[in-house]
Amino acid sequence: MSASCGGFFDVEKLQKNLATIEQRMAASDFWSNRERAQSDVEEVSRLRSLISPFQDLEREIEDFRALQQLAAEESDPASRAHAEKEVAIEHDRLLHKLEEFELRQFLSGQNDRANAFLTIHSGAGGTESCDWADMLLRMYQRWIERSGFKSQTVDIQQGEEVGIKSVTLLVTGEYAYGHLQTERGVHRLVRISPFDANKRRHTSFASVDIVAEIADTTPIEINPADLEIDTFRSGGKGGQNVNKVETAVRILHKPTGIVVACQAERSQGRNRELAMKMLKAKLYQVEEDKKRAEIEKQYGEKGEIAWGNQIRSYVFQPYQMVKDHRTGAETSNVQAVLDGDIDRFIQAKLRGEKAAKGEETDSEE
Repeated sequence: MSASCGGFFDVEKLQKNLATIEQRMAASDFWSNRERAQSDVEEVSRLRSLISPFQDLEREIEDFRALQQLAAEESDPASRAHAEKEVAIEHDRLLHKLEEFELRQFLSGQNDRANAFLTIHSGAGGTESCDWADMLLRMYQRWIERSGFKSQTVDIQQGEEVGIKSVTLLVTGEYAYGHLQTERGVHRLVRISPFDANKRRHTSFASVDIVAEIADTTPIEINPADLEIDTFRSGGKGGQNVNKVETAVRILHKPTGIVVACQAERSQGRNRELAMKMLKAKLYQVEEDKKRAEIEKQYGEKGEIAWGNQIRSYVFQPYQMVKDHRTGAETSNVQAVLDGDIDRFIQAKLRGEKAAKGEETDSEE
């Protein structure tokens, strides 16, 4: 295995950058500029997280070659068969690890390693869409758990009858944003409604928004005069302050119309702090979207981030299929997907796969 992987991973360049920063960190006045020092510390951590797995893989590949050689030299048929079985097992393990390493190289964006705020909004359709939003919440919670991440409910608005109108989760763990940002868009459900006495087929929509939890040092300026801050009583199960003291906080950013709310913490101060962090993350994403829209305009590409632009369909009737309209990735195992098995869709998007041109989506009813 050479020093570059797939033409986009240059370990020698990364090692050179790491050595440069480590030399700078050794200087006696390194912490005189705290913001730059913190940025360097984070960059060192990022570079090491890229270089170390690569070096581990190189060592494991060498060990695998030695294992192959030993198996080939076995003269006893039974021993050779056993050795070849071990080689096959090790080959599959190493191949899986290589695929994971390759996928990690696509997570090289500025905020890909960050935590993420995941927000689900039900679409028009009342009970149906609120139930669909709740199904998506369960799907992502299952995926978060099986992926080794953790989540905290920041804000939730229950539906009038069933399900949820909206929910925001803070998902924590390395590369949480890098993975989840592929899920941003509108998700469409087609099924026989359990709420329809006539058993008709319904189509429901819910939007998923993902923003990175940005560092406190990120230059996002907010004028206090642009904010409208309200407090309200937290809802749901909780401690003695729930429904008694106005600990929950809602913030409106008047210039953009962005509204954030937090009722996760017991104190109003902590809820306000988390709500402000979420607002900064959303404002940062707005600026990033503007830059992206300008680039897409220059290259004649149509942006994918918009309400009404579905990225995926989950069909229960007249057949069973989950299909990503951006990449063409699909599966007939709808239940597995709703139980959190969405890695195929995330990976297809990260790898830049595109759906075939002229591909038709199923009809809406």
